Amino acid sequence: MLQQIIDRRLAGKNKSIGNRERFLRRYKEQIRGAVRRAIDGRGIRDLERGEEIRIPKKDLNEPVFHHGQGGVRDIVHPGNREYIRGDRIERPKGGGGSGGKGGGQASDSGEGDDDFVFSLSKEEFMQVFFDDLALPHLIRTQLAETPEWKSHRAGLTSDGTPNNLHVVRSMRGALGRRIALGASSRRELHELEAELLELQGQPATIVTSARIVELEELIKHLRGRIAGIPFLDPIDLRFRNRVKVPVPTSKAVMFCLMDVSGSMDEGRKELSKRFFILLYLFLTRHYEKIEIVFIRHHTQAQEVDEEGFFHSTETGGTVVSSALVLMEEIIRARFPSDQWNIYGAQASDGDNWHHDSGRCRELLEQKILPLCRYYAYVQVAEPEQNLWEEYVRLAAVSGKHFAMRKVTEAAQIYPVFRDLFKKEGVQA
Repeated sequence: MLQQIIDRRLAGKNKSIGNRERFLRRYKEQIRGAVRRAIDGRGIRDLERGEEIRIPKKDLNEPVFHHGQGGVRDIVHPGNREYIRGDRIERPKGGGGSGGKGGGQASDSGEGDDDFVFSLSKEEFMQVFFDDLALPHLIRTQLAETPEWKSHRAGLTSDGTPNNLHVVRSMRGALGRRIALGASSRRELHELEAELLELQGQPATIVTSARIVELEELIKHLRGRIAGIPFLDPIDLRFRNRVKVPVPTSKAVMFCLMDVSGSMDEGRKELSKRFFILLYLFLTRHYEKIEIVFIRHHTQAQEVDEEGFFHSTETGGTVVSSALVLMEEIIRARFPSDQWNIYGAQASDGDNWHHDSGRCRELLEQKILPLCRYYAYVQVAEPEQNLWEEYVRLAAVSGKHFAMRKVTEAAQIYPVFRDLFKKEGVQA
């Protein structure tokens, strides 16, 4: 029997959770647009909070079927002393035509509709914000240290709960048991019935009459024994058995490489930090088995923790290859490519020691990209210097595993981020 469970529990202030979820699904595109507009007016550190979303009233109108006005109709509106047929009616002046947004002056005429305003919770805002994003080319490499478990069918068992009862197998077992237990009795019953039929066809004598009475008693007893075999016995019951088996868990590591050389002024560093904070929120929110390695570099590269990566003030010259060398060393030492999905994200202004840019391209092409699923480079400056030119050559031969974009202002960070980490087959 098909059962349907409807959750009618109410959220805060007597609001239905189911109705709210249906509303979010129906107006998903309008909410996405409102979220994109909302993030332009807040700092990246204030990203993980709720937001008040405004949807125009016209977007909430639903289509309806109605009878159209066919033919030519003359209608007289009572009380009309201002207009005659053919006059053009002007728009209402003042606040009447402003759509209810408060942009016009006070007026004693005209009317409009207010926009529909509701609040997204922190979880709903972040879910819409990171919708359709994923680490590209992620594959399952090895069982993680703490495996996830999945219920899997494992045949039948004689013990279980009633909801797991396998009716067909239980009835099949009961039928086999009844046939096996009653086989000898049925065979004996057939023999006695055949003998009784033969005696009843012979002339009646004292001996045959006594034998007939005896056979009838035996037949009655055997039929009782056969009828006494239970139709369904507890030993016939079979239940579906389920066992928990480990399922592969994707293990991934993301390398975050940030240029902190002297050419990276505070504005460019802020753009880089905003991109990496957005990446950090995305990774920690969507992936449990994720390791993040932070690397800062100028002339020398150093692995640091989260606090040092985002708040350290150390600076110097520029040798980008030092970060790539350190990244390769860490991969070889701690993250074997046959066990880990390896990703890299690099942010720089593109300024590099001239003789080092070619080495960066060689390191990526020969040593790092063969180990990585995906590598993204973000340049936080407009001028295309030697590092950008070398990476353009690399992108031409690396295919989808290497991507590069430019970011010159804060409003471009989110679109570039979505473009770099969009799910396969989804438009940015």
